[in-house]
Amino acid sequence: MPQFTDGEALSGTVHEALGAKARLVGVDRLRGGSKKGVYRVHTSGSHAASVIVYSWAAQENFWPTAEAIDPAHPFAPASGLAPFLAAQRRLDGLGVRVPRVLLADDSRRRHPADVAVVEDVAGGTLEALQERDPVRASHALSELAAMLDVMHQQHSQRYGRVDVLERGDKASGDSCERLVLERAIKDLAEAAERVPSIGSAAASLHHRLQELATRVAPRTQHGLIHGELGPDHVLVDDSGHPVLIDIEGLMFFDVEWEHVFLQFRFGDQYPVLSRPGLDPARLDLYMLAMRLSLVAGPLRLLDGDFPHRAVMREIAEHNAKEALALVVS
Repeated sequence: MPQFTDGEALSGTVHEALGAKARLVGVDRLRGGSKKGVYRVHTSGSHAASVIVYSWAAQENFWPTAEAIDPAHPFAPASGLAPFLAAQRRLDGLGVRVPRVLLADDSRRRHPADVAVVEDVAGGTLEALQERDPVRASHALSELAAMLDVMHQQHSQRYGRVDVLERGDKASGDSCERLVLERAIKDLAEAAERVPSIGSAAASLHHRLQELATRVAPRTQHGLIHGELGPDHVLVDDSGHPVLIDIEGLMFFDVEWEHVFLQFRFGDQYPVLSRPGLDPARLDLYMLAMRLSLVAGPLRLLDGDFPHRAVMREIAEHNAKEALALVVS
């Protein structure tokens, strides 16, 4: 297992963010992160009883080393201080609530990796609130829908992560639908090697992907999407307002890609987030592509030291069944 950081390693960063009088009284590594370490640091002697520290140290990334990929590719691993800050600036400028940044440091003088200290939104996740207080959660969900409307109505002729576009680079590929198809074919090949049922249906699945791709018409406008938004990536503050986290993958892309993921993760509550005008052809292609991604990705993650292994296996097994159900005989 990787060796994670501790309070001593974080003390200089937290003192810089909160002042020299701040004293660390406890550190908890929060569950869920697979590309960065997320720590709740409890303090005394400062204006904040606790803060959240993001550490993008190499040992915090559970994903196995993959083949080289263009860092400007929209599906390249989105991790690091630069994409985080670019996403935070963009969303904050739109009035979309994200945790306040108290300190961002890439100097490596206080911590051996890029690090950020942000406010601790103490209300917990929307996922937990849905179980604990459905009425309060429904208000937060409605507000989340309004936030997504603001994001999705931001248009760009170029697609790609916001940090890539900010620095003037061009995302690779010819179109969103072509990128999705190419990734889906790779995910299918990988899943076919790992899951016998997918392997047996690989030819049919490949044919179905190609067939769905031919139905997608060209598009020149793209919306701003989170890219991986589930109720566990939404916090709720003390006033009941939603707060987006895990924002490094923020990008301009087809909003149908976002809506497919929202449908998966919000389930019966997705109708609150659904909107008219989505392209059915894109939804069909992206639905199958996302299913295949959620087979290959979790199993790839298990090649490393990711600790929550049963959950990843369940995700892969569920999505393998759902992918097979989408194959038309």
